[in-house]
Amino acid sequence: MAYSLITLEESKSPISEAYRTLRTNIQFRSVNSENNKIMITSAGRREGKSFTVANLAVSMAQDGKSVLVVDADLRNPTQDKLFGLDNGKGLSVALTQDQDISQYIQETSVPGVMVLTAGPVPLNPAELIGTVRMKQLVKEVSELYDMVLFDTPPIIAVTDGSILAQEVDWVVLVMDLGEENKNYVQHAKELLDKVDAKFLGAVLNKVDMKPSEYYYYEYNESKHPKKRHRRHKAG
Repeated sequence: MAYSLITLEESKSPISEAYRTLRTNIQFRSVNSENNKIMITSAGRREGKSFTVANLAVSMAQDGKSVLVVDADLRNPTQDKLFGLDNGKGLSVALTQDQDISQYIQETSVPGVMVLTAGPVPLNPAELIGTVRMKQLVKEVSELYDMVLFDTPPIIAVTDGSILAQEVDWVVLVMDLGEENKNYVQHAKELLDKVDAKFLGAVLNKVDMKPSEYYYYEYNESKHPKKRHRRHKAG
């Protein structure tokens, strides 16, 4: 199992606790099966969106949910590597064939977590994401699992995420800590607003954490962050 699945490897760590907090916040809003499709993206590259998807999936499964991870980043697939799966067939193949989607979904070694890998990198990722077949697939998998998490390319770089955002229930934006990223994040939010995406909130990633504490930002659907919270470990 990849060490990057910290919610599995270090379940008592502050980072794992932060993922449990994120899980609770999302599940509080996703109160029924009609609001179980969550798209997770970022403004730019290397902000940790794919790691967030994988670890959030593990955390949700640990809470008794059946979770499907859909790697919709057809340009730079990652979920197959994180879960140690074969990427010979996956979403890119499923979107070009009229077969039962279950044939492309793989089990993982984490109970409760299934993955639809991205599959071979296609020549036309955005066109595939925008097909009627993709809309049907999103609907089908949402009826099979308690939660469905979609990993998409950075929202600013390509249009794939903006297209898929219109088919899911919620969008979560993963952002790296740093003042230099402020404009990118604002632009990403504007792109989501243009397609009327239902913005659930943002995850602040890559925060240096001391052994005795951790920090997180919680965002609501408004454009303003809530007050920063500071929590200490018990004892």
